Amino acid sequence: MTDINQSLQSHSSAGVEDAALASNQFATPSGWGLSPIVVFLLLVVSSGLINEDFTAMPTLTAFMITVGYALILNPGGSTLSLTQKVDLFCSNSGNRTIILMVMVFLLAGAFYSLTIDIGARDATVNLGLAFVPEQLLLPGLFLISCVISFAMGTSMGTITAIAPIGIGLAESIGIPVPMALGIVIGGAMFGDNLSFISDTTIAATRTQGVKMTDKFRVNLLITLPAVALTFVALLFVEFGEPPAIPADSYRFVLVVPYLLIIAVALTGMNVLAVLGIGIAAAGLVGLGTGAFDVMGMLGSIQQGIGWMQNLAVIALVVGGLVGLMRAYGGIAWLLNRLTRSISTRRQAEFRIAALASLLDISVANNTIAIVTAGPVARELSEEFDVDPRRTAGLLDIFSCGFQGLIPYGGQMLTTSALAGVSPLVITAYCWYPMLILLSGLVAIALGWPRLRAPHSADFGAPIAARNMD
Repeated sequence: MTDINQSLQSHSSAGVEDAALASNQFATPSGWGLSPIVVFLLLVVSSGLINEDFTAMPTLTAFMITVGYALILNPGGSTLSLTQKVDLFCSNSGNRTIILMVMVFLLAGAFYSLTIDIGARDATVNLGLAFVPEQLLLPGLFLISCVISFAMGTSMGTITAIAPIGIGLAESIGIPVPMALGIVIGGAMFGDNLSFISDTTIAATRTQGVKMTDKFRVNLLITLPAVALTFVALLFVEFGEPPAIPADSYRFVLVVPYLLIIAVALTGMNVLAVLGIGIAAAGLVGLGTGAFDVMGMLGSIQQGIGWMQNLAVIALVVGGLVGLMRAYGGIAWLLNRLTRSISTRRQAEFRIAALASLLDISVANNTIAIVTAGPVARELSEEFDVDPRRTAGLLDIFSCGFQGLIPYGGQMLTTSALAGVSPLVITAYCWYPMLILLSGLVAIALGWPRLRAPHSADFGAPIAARNMD
């Protein structure tokens, strides 16, 4: 098998992964390089068990303690000064992926605050309660999230648009708010996994040299049982009697900001532009209805940004921490360990799934996990005759499944910040991400789906020579 670092550098997709984050200048494989994430999980879980409350350990505090531990470590075979380690931390904290995430968080908070203050969230929920049959409220929330995320190609954009509605719905019908947020995250990860314009789809198909349509067919056949089981399970969730909805409680003008943000998002517009349009629309509706004056509107925007400041700092810290783990050789060690002692096609598929899963747990970003795992997965596919269409699907399924479960991922942190609850509490209700992981394991064990059709014409063509469309 070729050298992992050479393979990674030759196959990394520019525009998907920041150069600083992909840096391997110190990456001699070392298991200690992954120990910071273990320290973080131990801090959160142990404090939760001791206090019988998983919100006991503040997330940012746990990460700052973890960073302190990480700065004590060194790459295998070399010693870095504290200044060099801090430089590595800062360069990775400031990469474009992290900064974009921070901007999304802050604008999402502003939009959320405005929609609450003008009554848009409550009006949208009341509209649903008035016209959607009771038994379909929760399955409907899931399916709407699925459709929007598939069309938008982004889980974060879907969560920004739908999570506030989910929170309002939960408060209206008496279900736990974390349950509603888990439903939204599940639907958001559906589109992140399957959408043709999702970063994860692009990364998975490019690294394996397959068509998006081929990968989509494989993914869909594997994940459909998870969609059906989630829908059926939500049909049996019991909740209180929805309140009587007065006719004037869902004025159409108040719903316009949500309709507009969904409509422009479906056009494929940049997520920052989508949020900017949503904020402007909510502000104008608020001014027009007398919900606030200009200074009140600005105060509402500032309030929402304030709600997300803690989350923005967490994103920066996580980016820097991942950079240190990579520089210490943790990622290289993981890749090496997972590619040993393979003798059958099925074993190769399980290792590919484990590779995508553990990398996502390590870097908290499913796109980066796929880009990192892709070259190694392709080599395994060629060596053990795994159909690359299956490889692309497995990479996407397992990275997206864990991205919808890890408490320090952007999706979970965003929803927990909006609702003011612990990410670990939400994880218990993320049924769809759990089910797609189970579906993926069953598919590997059974060899499903069986691909008898010939490969497409551009199957296995060099990445640079293929048209991404």
